[in-house]
Amino acid sequence: MTTITCIEDLRKLAQRRVPRMFYDYADSGSYTESTYRSNESDFSKIKLRQRVAVDMDKRTTKTTMIGEQVAMPVALAPTGLTGMQRADGEILAAKACEKFGVPFTLSTMSICSIEDVAEHTSKPFWFQLYVMRDRDFSKNLISRAKAAGCSALVLTVDLQILGQRHKDVKNGLSAPPKPTLANMINLAMKPRWCLGMLGTQRRTFRNIVGHAKGVDDMSSLSSWTNEQFDPKLNWKDLEWIKKEWGGKLILKGIIDPEDAKKALTVGADAIVVSNHGGRQLDGAISSIAALGPVVDAVGDKVEVHMDGGIRSGQDVLKAKALGAQGTYIGRAFLYGLGAMGEEGVTKTLEIIQKELDITMALCGMRDVNDLSRSNLLLPDRWW
Repeated sequence: MTTITCIEDLRKLAQRRVPRMFYDYADSGSYTESTYRSNESDFSKIKLRQRVAVDMDKRTTKTTMIGEQVAMPVALAPTGLTGMQRADGEILAAKACEKFGVPFTLSTMSICSIEDVAEHTSKPFWFQLYVMRDRDFSKNLISRAKAAGCSALVLTVDLQILGQRHKDVKNGLSAPPKPTLANMINLAMKPRWCLGMLGTQRRTFRNIVGHAKGVDDMSSLSSWTNEQFDPKLNWKDLEWIKKEWGGKLILKGIIDPEDAKKALTVGADAIVVSNHGGRQLDGAISSIAALGPVVDAVGDKVEVHMDGGIRSGQDVLKAKALGAQGTYIGRAFLYGLGAMGEEGVTKTLEIIQKELDITMALCGMRDVNDLSRSNLLLPDRWW
């Protein structure tokens, strides 16, 4: 039995248990993957100020994100194909979040549908929307999220055009996998995964199949998604979505301070500093390096969240100290899910919370809400 001490242990276990095309889908970036790598590595450039002889009793990691109580400033990011890391993956992850007390965000491109997740959970979750050319379909997705009781809409604004991820092209990514010789050989080496998939009917994009016009099977789905992401999406569309939704709106994919200022004009309740995990514009600035300038640009006019490269509670602390009210984990929870299912997602959250708590204590802090830039030693010309 492998002893799990950190997110890297879960990553290695997931790599052994998840079919190559789906592991690679989660664990890759666009083109040279330089932004994907810097998302992670730039955290190490920020050092922590250790303090001693401070009363460390009664510490707390509790805070709020868009007014919702959370056990720590962490939410699960919307990730496509989550149900291909593990059978019924979105349901398992949502259940783990509900028990732990952090938000779960369901992707438009999920395997389990909005209704699937709502049926298996009792607390509201968040729904992430991709805006399609078919506005009626987008409107229908919003209506379904409302009907499911979702408490926030996370609108992703940085995927009008899909960045190329070389591994996905080489692996012939599809859900379910195409029965090629290479795929069949790889699947034969993942019996646990295969047994799980045999036990579920959720093996395709259930938010789309049967809901979008002209999409009834897998052969039409891939062409539909390639055609449907809307390159014309603009700030006017965001105003329409805000009005159509009527609830709390989070804009995800803001990396530039000028765009952060524009987000204020559409009435966003929060913005997420994110470069899509390094999966879109390769060569863009890392999320953690972009966070400070965005926070400075918007002040307290909108809640700022951050996603990209978080692999530990120390990373969460650094983002919180730089002004993020909350953070999102994507790959970190996917590793846990692929490695151990719901238990693995819970393990991911436990690892991050424990690291956050201990690091906070050693920095002389008892309350996560009191963290500030004074807890950090930033490199020269960080921004």
